[in-house]
Amino acid sequence: MASRWAARGGLTDGPLLWCTARVGIVDRSPGRIAVIGDVGGQADALRDALVALGAEPGDLRLPDDLTVVQVGDLVHRGPDSPGAVAIARTAMDRQPGRWIQLAGNHEAYYLTPPKFHWPERLPEEDLETLYRWWRTRHMRAAAAIEVAGEPHQYLVTHAGLTEGFWRHFIGMPPGAAEAARALNGLIGNIHESWLYRPGVMLTGDVDLAAGPMWASAPDELVPSWTASAAAAPFHQIHGHSSTIDWVTGRRYGRQDLPVVVTEDDHRRHATVVVERMAIVGIDPGHGRRPAASWEPFVLHDARIVGNAPAGPPAMAGRDNQPHRE
Repeated sequence: MASRWAARGGLTDGPLLWCTARVGIVDRSPGRIAVIGDVGGQADALRDALVALGAEPGDLRLPDDLTVVQVGDLVHRGPDSPGAVAIARTAMDRQPGRWIQLAGNHEAYYLTPPKFHWPERLPEEDLETLYRWWRTRHMRAAAAIEVAGEPHQYLVTHAGLTEGFWRHFIGMPPGAAEAARALNGLIGNIHESWLYRPGVMLTGDVDLAAGPMWASAPDELVPSWTASAAAAPFHQIHGHSSTIDWVTGRRYGRQDLPVVVTEDDHRRHATVVVERMAIVGIDPGHGRRPAASWEPFVLHDARIVGNAPAGPPAMAGRDNQPHRE
């Protein structure tokens, strides 16, 4: 695959070559992994969810068997973005490796020149926190999960990995661990902008290669895989958008696609199965008020795989600075 990737005009930088990267496993016994959807500044709702998962009610210390993956969009919309950032910061500082923070398009708002207008502005301290997390890879683009007894891994990103991005930008990695390594390898690289590749939500034009922070689930993510000649090599879990409006019950996207759709109204999980591979949307749709009911997506007997250690990324010494208006 290395020669094919190079022959197709792809990059040869080490972090982007999934086929040459060592795919490791975090040295921890399998346990529960709770994937938490978009928080959107709803710190109290996040706190309640963590307590329901077994965190200490006072200081939110996570139980020994639990790892959290948060899909990004910690901030904006709700009343307490600083509180949401503080919860994640405390967990990452106190229990390293037990809280994996991904970046969403609302974190990216501060990491790159903004692609959209947002009236809310984070305090400077929290802006610096997001930038520090990104620069040191304590905040990532993707995570991969392996569940005991299941033949296929789960790739977790903010918006989902479209087939076009998988094929044309990261060289068709054969598993979720390799895909997560390739996506995270873009951080600090000269091609980091690929991660912010927009789709229909910004441009108005459907792009089946939209990036993992912007892909629309009903318009780009799911259709990209149903149109593919290649079978999806892993399951996916994402936030950012949903195939259903949880309040009205309206379904988005084409209804004639060859997929099986299941919806859990209480947990606000929408699962689309494309040729036996699940694409699970877990954005609860918080707004100025929290969703009426929602839950994290919990995998049991699971562990994080392909997780590169935190630290300064390759090529991070370029002109990366937090964006300020």
